[in-house]
Amino acid sequence: MTNHAGHGHTSHGVHGGAQPGGLSVSENGYTLELDSTILAAGVQPVSFRVIGPDGRAVTEFVPEHEKELHFIAVRRDTAGFQHVHPVRDEKGTWSTELTLEPGDWRFFADIHPVGHDGTLTLGIDAAVAGPYAPQPLPEATGIARIGEYTVALDGTLVPGEASELTLTVSRNGRPVTDLQPYLAAYGHLVALRVGDLGYLHVHPEGEPGDGTTAPGPGISFTAVAPTAGTYRLYLDFQHADVVRTAEFTVRTTEPAAVTSVTAPGHAGHHHGHHTHHAHH
Repeated sequence: MTNHAGHGHTSHGVHGGAQPGGLSVSENGYTLELDSTILAAGVQPVSFRVIGPDGRAVTEFVPEHEKELHFIAVRRDTAGFQHVHPVRDEKGTWSTELTLEPGDWRFFADIHPVGHDGTLTLGIDAAVAGPYAPQPLPEATGIARIGEYTVALDGTLVPGEASELTLTVSRNGRPVTDLQPYLAAYGHLVALRVGDLGYLHVHPEGEPGDGTTAPGPGISFTAVAPTAGTYRLYLDFQHADVVRTAEFTVRTTEPAAVTSVTAPGHAGHHHGHHTHHAHH
């Protein structure tokens, strides 16, 4: 049953891939409401509610990836990514703690309210007081290092098409083959479009215990980039009882058919065009 649900969720993600989530504070009658949109820097309590179409806080959710709600926080310059799981009281108020640096932040709530057809991602801005030092976008290298761990990204994002991304985890140069399940998968990947932080929920291929999915070193996902552009990818994985996050900057590539047609004469054509331009 869980496998079927997971499969349905995956297909929903692929079909819904043309439209990123999280760009709106309100969707289909559901609204994300923060107790405070102005916060102090440091480790801070954050509380919020999801208000339903009836004007009341939602208290019933369908769990996705083992949780009723996934809460993502990231600064607008894509720094400071955090994926946390708030606790809900009986009245529908969620509470969590975030580590916040000064600047403008975007918070996302990934939910499936009972009675609503499928998942929603709502997004809201929050301002953290203090001197803001925005960070430049990290280079697109395909390699992320977190302490002793290295994660290599293989695969490309293609606008409007489902593509496979594989992330391979090693520790001190050795492949990690004993990843621990985290949120019903060996990895959890969030992708955000640079420029507006459009939110793509990416889904793992296979799941722990299905008899075919190995616990590393490779973790495969299906992702759809809604448009051409630059994306930030954040992989959460668990090993040795610690959840770590690997971050990547990825630029989309043209669909394969277009590349193969233009590739052979492309350089010459570009060169000729350039010369002609210079002549003018």
